[in-house]
Amino acid sequence: MKLATLRTDGTTRAVRLDGDVLVDLGVPDVGTLLGQDDWAERAAAATPGDATAYALDGAEYAPVVPQPSKVVCVGLNYRNHIQEMGRDLPEHPTLFAKFADTLIGAGDDILRPDETDQFDWEAELAVVVGKRVRRARGAEAEQAIAGFTVLNDITCRDWQFRTREWLQGKMWDSSTPVGPYLVTPDELPGGVRPALDVRLTVDGEVMQSDTTADLLFDPVALVEYVSTIVRLNPGDIIATGTPGGVGHARKPGRYLLGGETVVTEIEGIGRLENRVVKEKAV
Repeated sequence: MKLATLRTDGTTRAVRLDGDVLVDLGVPDVGTLLGQDDWAERAAAATPGDATAYALDGAEYAPVVPQPSKVVCVGLNYRNHIQEMGRDLPEHPTLFAKFADTLIGAGDDILRPDETDQFDWEAELAVVVGKRVRRARGAEAEQAIAGFTVLNDITCRDWQFRTREWLQGKMWDSSTPVGPYLVTPDELPGGVRPALDVRLTVDGEVMQSDTTADLLFDPVALVEYVSTIVRLNPGDIIATGTPGGVGHARKPGRYLLGGETVVTEIEGIGRLENRVVKEKAV
C-alpha cells in the first residue's frame, strides 16, 4: 500500500493511493492511522465505492506523518558519504534528532534562513514506525516497520559545525520535506531491508545518486538500536542517512542560495519537489 496525508478543505485526511484516486481512510492523518492496532487491515479495506475519494491529479500533501513523537536521524550511514567526509566507518550509528516543526510536505517550499551561508541537501530513505516497541530485536524490529518514505535532511552546515554536536544545524523550522507516501515493505524489493535507487537533483543537475543497498546500518538494525535507547511509537520517523554528493563535501562547497528547485526521489516510494525560498527574519 501507499498511504499519504492529504491537505483538503483546510484540513488533512489520511488516504490510500488506489489507481488514479486517493481513498479517504476515515482519520485525519497517517500518524493517527498508525496508532490503531489494525491500521493495515483498515487501510486495505477502504474502497472508492465506500469512502470519499480525491483526485490524484493536483493533490497537495502534508508531511506524511505531521506530528511524530520523535524524528531520529542517522549521520554517516552510507559508505561513500563517510569516505567523502573523511571519516572512518563507525562501529555504532551516529544519532541526532529533528522536531515536528522542521517537517514540510512533498511540494512545500523549503525556507532558507538568513542566518546561514551553507544551506545543504541530503536525500534520505526514512523508516516510519507502525507499532510501539522498546528493545526490539529480530522479527519484532522487522514488524515494527510500517513502511518507508522520502526525506530531505536540509542542513545549515555552518551551524552544524559550530560545536561537536550537530543538532543546531539540523532543526531549522520548515526545512525538511518528507513524503509524499508511506510505502509498505511488501511493495519494495528487499522488504524491510529495501535496495532502492536514491537520487537528488538541484535545478536538474544530479547531485546524489546511489542505492540504499550501500547503507552501513540497515533499517532493521536502526530500529533495534534506537528502540534500545527510547521507545518508538507509531508514526515515529527514523531518517537512515544520506549518500555521497552533498554540497559541503564538494571542492569548492556548493550550497542552496534561494530560488533553486530540489527534487529528491527514491525508486518505488516517491518524489519530493521543493522550491528553496529565502526566509526573512522577523
